[in-house]
Amino acid sequence: MKQAKRLDNAPPYLFVEIEENINKYMAKGVDVINLGIGDPDIPTPDFIVQKMIEAVKESKYHQYPEYDGSMEFREAVARYYKRRFQVNIDPETEVVALLGSKEGIAHIFFALVNEGDFTLVPDPEYPVYELATALTGGVPYPMPLLKENNYFPDTSIIPREVIKRSKILFINYPNNPTGAVADLTQYQKIVDFGMEHDIVVCNDNAYSEFTYDGLKAPSILNAKGAKDIAVEFHSFSKSFNMTGWRLGFAVGNRDAISKLKKMKNNIDSGVFTAIQEAGIEALNNGDNFVEYMRKVYTRRRDIAMEELKKLGFQFEIPKGAFYLWIKVPKGYNSKSFTNLILEETGVVVAPGRGYGEWGEGYIRISLTIDDNRLKEAFDRIAKLNI
Repeated sequence: MKQAKRLDNAPPYLFVEIEENINKYMAKGVDVINLGIGDPDIPTPDFIVQKMIEAVKESKYHQYPEYDGSMEFREAVARYYKRRFQVNIDPETEVVALLGSKEGIAHIFFALVNEGDFTLVPDPEYPVYELATALTGGVPYPMPLLKENNYFPDTSIIPREVIKRSKILFINYPNNPTGAVADLTQYQKIVDFGMEHDIVVCNDNAYSEFTYDGLKAPSILNAKGAKDIAVEFHSFSKSFNMTGWRLGFAVGNRDAISKLKKMKNNIDSGVFTAIQEAGIEALNNGDNFVEYMRKVYTRRRDIAMEELKKLGFQFEIPKGAFYLWIKVPKGYNSKSFTNLILEETGVVVAPGRGYGEWGEGYIRISLTIDDNRLKEAFDRIAKLNI
């Protein structure tokens, strides 16, 4: 059976490949330790689960939900943004509920990008930015995230002809995979760039609550004039360990939000209202759980950094998110080193090349695994002859 031509432009999704490798080795009886995928290992907290149990029994929620999200959910998002970021959000026009932020991120490309348009995407990146561009027929233009620029894109080096044909610019802070965190000055520069060139700026802020050493991540909407051009995406997957629930939201520029709503309303029927009720509970009462998870990831980060130092690896000290970005040893590339680790130790890591050309030479490990298994993974890697 022939597939649509648009799928020819879409390479295999990185994390699907990782899962396939995990399943292959587990089928051989290998005790696999998965450091490759950022899926929180600690269950969704009970107070959220209990709210879901109560809500799912309500027959009024068994019908189609409101397409844009219930007003109660959108109001909870607005209250959260006011409390967490000191940003005023209009729940009527500046919020839309999502079936997880990944869905919304993909759909905003379809809402804004025509065939042949450029999109400005970071490199390394969360692969969905480039995949969504390819599916729309757009042309992704990579913005290198370099250490000398604190892993923030330098828009001054983007060719003028590319800028003129660009419709959307994506960033992601706290950053996956580098662990960098943007400050308000950096956000202001990118917002000013977007306004100057009429390019919608999107920030994937899924890791906003996980920063280290006293650092607190801002929102891009804290930048002056941001709501004139910017949209921000949030996920309940990371902050509240709700990966399987598929709940997120986008906030910001009402025109872009309106176009995203239009795209979604013609494709899906919205988020199950009972899940939105659980999300409201998380937003209203989840601060203590988030603080607990921040301490967990801080402890695991410190364990991983200590083990990496013992083994002589070079790595970036993450300021945010829950990953470590690690240089591969001389004589290897990211794929060959990833394969070596898996074949010889049963430990799964993510190859940096899977995040883009500028990710070559690195691997990414996730901290979403308990302390003992994390230490065991490094004990196994220590036995490699490298």
